[in-house]
Amino acid sequence: MLKRKLIFLSTPHMSGREMLYIEDAFRKNQIFPNGANVEAFAEDLKRVTGVGYVSCLSSGTAAIHLALIILGVEQGDEVICSSFTFSASANPIVYQKALPIFIESELATWNMQPAMLEEAIRDRIKKGKKPKAIIAVDLYGMPARLDEIMEIANRYEIPVIEDAAEAIGSKFNGQACGTFGEIGILSFNGNKAITTSAGGAFISNNEEYCNQAYFLSTQARDDFPHYEHTEIGYNYRMSNICAAIGRGQMDVFDERISKRRENFFFYKEALKDMDCITFLEEPDDRFYSNHWLTTILIDPKKTDRLAPEKIRKKLEKLNIETRSLWKPMHLQPVFKDCPAYVDGTSERLFNIGLCLPSSTCITDEERQFVADSLRKIINNRQF
Repeated sequence: MLKRKLIFLSTPHMSGREMLYIEDAFRKNQIFPNGANVEAFAEDLKRVTGVGYVSCLSSGTAAIHLALIILGVEQGDEVICSSFTFSASANPIVYQKALPIFIESELATWNMQPAMLEEAIRDRIKKGKKPKAIIAVDLYGMPARLDEIMEIANRYEIPVIEDAAEAIGSKFNGQACGTFGEIGILSFNGNKAITTSAGGAFISNNEEYCNQAYFLSTQARDDFPHYEHTEIGYNYRMSNICAAIGRGQMDVFDERISKRRENFFFYKEALKDMDCITFLEEPDDRFYSNHWLTTILIDPKKTDRLAPEKIRKKLEKLNIETRSLWKPMHLQPVFKDCPAYVDGTSERLFNIGLCLPSSTCITDEERQFVADSLRKIINNRQF
């Protein structure tokens, strides 16, 4: 029997229009960072987020790094960060020689727990170190409790960087994710709903912040006829070719977000009779998730202790790519000495969670095969 084609977790999906913008850049010899495509892509991002200003960059990680610099984070400072996230949310804190302070998740959204956020702020202030910034993540496209987080942050006068790397197209109370804090960040990595192959964006309603991000991303070259530098800069620019890909993606933005959400509702319906499986769902009508990845929890008490990792390996043998949930930052060896305000929630989510194939190019037949295979593995211990 021929081996089945690999069903990817989340693969790039081209609209077919990317080459129009790429070829135009080649005709005009705009094979360099920044350029007309970068400017047009930034306008596209303003349109879908409603934000005032956008600086397109080489990655979402670069955007977080520049955000910390612009907010004045320096050596010895403390920055609060969601623990249940990808390491790119926390790594830039260490770039600045600052200390990450990790905060636990709450069960409804899997994002930063507001009560524990406030507890951490009070405790750090009591210890003589008021946090310099808060990095709040919208995990797997699900908006955090942004109203509560922003109320706490504003009350203690701590600026928020909203890490919406996975949440383009998601909204809270009708407002686009990435636009709640002083600064928001987006990612266009190859596995995201909208991709530029590699890239990110720094977004804000503060024009000066975005101007500063652009300046720092272009090696902080001062306005002189020669190369003059009074600050340390970075090569964090977005390629004009990458932006061309992004423009082709933005031409089908609504379709891409709709398909990610469709994947979620397909799996939810297909597996609705499996009482051992629960989904990360929108808690109420204020939350609108792009469902970048459809994520599930598998109750080991209802599967005779069949762990998600064993299920993942069985699915892998069927050429179905799945992935564990993010391992919390406070459990990562590199961050083991960092303060963490946790209660075991994110650790449990990590231990029993799984991400299902969620590409926008996945077919109905492929999704059904994933659902059927998952059912058989859990119910019958097949494969």
